Formats: sequence, C-alpha cells, structure tokens
Amino acid sequence: MNSIIENFYSAFKNQDAESMVACYHDDIVFEDPAFGVLKGDHAKNMWRMLITSQKGKDFKVEYSDINSKGQMGNAKWEAHYMFSKTGRPVHNKIIAHFEFKDGKIIKHTDTFNLHTWSKQALGLKGLLLGGTSFFKKKLNQQTNQLLTKFEAKL
Repeated sequence: MNSIIENFYSAFKNQDAESMVACYHDDIVFEDPAFGVLKGDHAKNMWRMLITSQKGKDFKVEYSDINSKGQMGNAKWEAHYMFSKTGRPVHNKIIAHFEFKDGKIIKHTDTFNLHTWSKQALGLKGLLLGGTSFFKKKLNQQTNQLLTKFEAKL
C-alpha cells in the first residue's frame, strides 16, 4: 500500500488533482482540522479545489516516512504556501493516517496543530483565537462554503 500513498503525494507535489483522487475509494472519508469530515465526492473535490487555488503560485509539498502494514498506513507531509486571505506564509506540518479497501484509500485523516497554522495564516487574530473550538467551527464553516461554491462550478 506504500505505492498508493507514494502515488497520492507525488500527484499532490505535481499539482495533479485527478491522479490524487484516483487513489481514493468512491466511499472515501477524509478528515482534517480545517474542513472537518468530508465524504465521497466532497473529499475528492476538496483536493481539486485546493490544487486549482494553488496553480501558478508558490506552493510546495514535501512528504516522507511513508509506511503501511496490512490495510493501514501513514505518512508525514509538509505544505509551504501563501495564505490567500492575508498573504502570509504558511509552513504546515501534517501527519496523515490511511485505511485501504479494494486497493484504494478508504479513510484519510490529516492531523496538524490548528493553533500553529492559524498563527502563521492569520497573525495576531490566529494567535488569540486559533486554539479555540469557536475558531475551528468557524473555519470548518468557511472552508465548506468555499467547497460548496467550487462544486457549484463543476
């Protein structure tokens, strides 16, 4: 299953959303602190949206420590980009956990420190509010609204 994870992050690094989502099972469940839980096409479209938003920008993905055993796997990855709303640089360090079914990723959970991310992306506002459940709920609402708008254009 290492090859599936490798293919996923190689495609991410190359900003190839279709190759990324090809690694996902149709019943994929994705979760992270920014979007919350996304299922099926919503999870796939989230990657399409993120790749579309970063085309032609200073966006960099690095990945390492890929390993799997049976139907489980994990990896570390880092994203370097400018947060579009503030123009502030972000270096996000993420740990990804995977479950596999039928040779594809059926569950993908990304974990990262949302408070650290918010301080980088938002500055003082992120420093003050980024560690709160209020902030996480508001961020999930905003990211999911962006996803809904993106999907309406597909």
